[in-house]
Amino acid sequence: MTELTHFNEQGRAKMVDVSGKSETFRTAIAKSSIRVNEQIHSQISEGTTKKGDVFAVAQVAAVMAAKQTSTIIPMCHPLPLTGINVHFEWLIAPEDDHFEIAITTEVKTKGLTGVEMEALTAASVAALTVYDMCKAAGKDMVIGPTYLQSKTGGKNGDYERTDN
Repeated sequence: MTELTHFNEQGRAKMVDVSGKSETFRTAIAKSSIRVNEQIHSQISEGTTKKGDVFAVAQVAAVMAAKQTSTIIPMCHPLPLTGINVHFEWLIAPEDDHFEIAITTEVKTKGLTGVEMEALTAASVAALTVYDMCKAAGKDMVIGPTYLQSKTGGKNGDYERTDN
């Protein structure tokens, strides 16, 4: 089992020193989702929400969140991100009254540490933004699960989630 790295010898939080690491190309893909009711699904699909284009705003929010991850997650390093992509997909099973937006974010950098937190933050903020824009039509939306799908680069190598 790997020991936790964000604690010093006194058991207090610390930012990990990455100065000895090699700069490598790194990517991370994270996923989240938000389940909405039929009315919200219709409003998003037809572009009739009162606050505007839900996916456009959520996409911009996700990009901004990835870029600001180090300012809201205390031990994250500020990173020069080289690419951020956000994808939305409807998963619909109307017979079960199931309307869900699958959110996938991909973040890239060439740096000393990975971008998993940036991808996870982007996916989370995208879902939260959908909630914020649609809450007037129903507060029963459910966010999640949110998880890391894959990552590449770094001394620990690649990772691919296998239990989707």
